[in-house]
Amino acid sequence: MRDPLRHFTAELIGTFALVFVGSGAILLSKAPGSTIGLVEIALAHGLILSIMVTATMRISGHLNPAVTLGFVATQRIGGLMAGIYIVAQVLGAILAAYALKALFPAALYEAARGGGQFVALDVSSAQAYLLEGIGTFFLVFAVFGTAVDPRAPKVGGWAIGLTVAADILTFGPLTGAAVNPARALGPAVASGIYEGQLIYWIGPIIGGVLAALVYEHLLMHHGVEPVEHGPTKPV
Repeated sequence: MRDPLRHFTAELIGTFALVFVGSGAILLSKAPGSTIGLVEIALAHGLILSIMVTATMRISGHLNPAVTLGFVATQRIGGLMAGIYIVAQVLGAILAAYALKALFPAALYEAARGGGQFVALDVSSAQAYLLEGIGTFFLVFAVFGTAVDPRAPKVGGWAIGLTVAADILTFGPLTGAAVNPARALGPAVASGIYEGQLIYWIGPIIGGVLAALVYEHLLMHHGVEPVEHGPTKPV
């Protein structure tokens, strides 16, 4: 039981931090006289994700159901463990969203819709699915290229966090650039605003699984690796 508990705890804490800091930045952007804008919101998400992935990657480091399902598709994690990861991610996101609701002024919370994502009025559902899918493709591609591949550069979770920051800078005003189903669901549960949840689950899952399969089968080197590189599959 100890190993699943370690993974569950790491995923819960990491995802809690992502939603708490990311949504918190969005809430603060609605404060009177606030100078927090898209760049600061992107940096908040990118920095906290970089730190938390780096802090948890020795144990798990997914912090995103789309990443976990990419690992399932490439047979790098079993179904039962994947379920533990996803439950922890969703629970961490929901707990963080309720913590923000309890700690921030109600007016800010309501103005920012709980720090959650929503689709802009001039963006169609098809466009939103594609934006979230493409953004998550980049994210999971970065995960495999910098954390999974045994020949990857040793940069911790920084490339992964920077990918999320880049996604937010690119299309954050259009869909919020959740690129993470748990990130979208947590604030939705706490605020009661479930707008676009299918988009924030289906788009990222398809994009993430596709990226994992592309990297695994087209780019990953599956020959004999030097001993110092360690196992090609996480333990």
